[in-house]
Amino acid sequence: MSDIAVISGSSNAPLSYLLSRQLKVDLTPAEIRKFPDNEKYVRIDGDVSNKNVVILQSMAFRPDEYLIESLLLASAAKDAGAKSVTLAAAYFPYARQDERFKPGEPVSVSVVAQLLTAAGVDNLVTVDVHRHRVLDFASIFKGKWIDVSVMPYLVSYGKKSGLIDNDTFIVGPDSEAIQWAKIAAESAGLSNYGALRKKRFGDTEVTVSGELNLEGKKVFIVDDIISTGSTIIEASKAIKEMGGKLVGVACAHGLFVNEALYKLYREGISEVYSSDTVPNQTTRVSSAEALSKGVLEILK
Repeated sequence: MSDIAVISGSSNAPLSYLLSRQLKVDLTPAEIRKFPDNEKYVRIDGDVSNKNVVILQSMAFRPDEYLIESLLLASAAKDAGAKSVTLAAAYFPYARQDERFKPGEPVSVSVVAQLLTAAGVDNLVTVDVHRHRVLDFASIFKGKWIDVSVMPYLVSYGKKSGLIDNDTFIVGPDSEAIQWAKIAAESAGLSNYGALRKKRFGDTEVTVSGELNLEGKKVFIVDDIISTGSTIIEASKAIKEMGGKLVGVACAHGLFVNEALYKLYREGISEVYSSDTVPNQTTRVSSAEALSKGVLEILK
């Protein structure tokens, strides 16, 4: 679509470029810098009048900064006459706080959705967004929303690299991850998938159990996010207790904080990879094609 203008936020320029290639347009340049007091300055250095502007941003690790940047870019695009503004949020911020767990807390994901609308974002494309309780973002975001998945790409890579075959059992490490296990398995034509059960005691302390029939089976774990690695480590122990053999782990968003990758390797989980929504040393597949399909669908 020649009326699309892709603008890269400062969080993930390589993915922005790949997205523009998928959409067959050149990147629209934008100046993004900081004032001496660290406030953000943005300026769209191209004609976006009457165009469908797509802002690519991946808001991991510095969510406050990248969110403000996205809001400013969206407002600037609207002020410059954009027909519509779509935020392609490869990693969507504040989705973990999707419920008021204690009195006095905000529902952060709803606040972010309101900010996006106020800044002029008409459409939202996310990638395997962390939605454990808010399953439908349309309930909190006033514009059009599509969540695309990189699970088919992760599984395809796993098959090509020999980690996954037709008898592999795809497992989500907790009940919420059954949605990703289902997408991953069905995309690869696999019939065996399921999920374990997780009990959380804090930000990093969890226990995982399950009653799946994994005796003698090869098992592959998929999840949306690997952060500290605690859930995956406990899931691997549960799989072993059920008689399964863990052959690999893949996630959409590889954060790997607090030496998580080292801890996974130390546990014997040597095959770990992710997508480029959060670029890291385990990145093996790109989310660009999935994002471009979501953008084209939402702009129909």
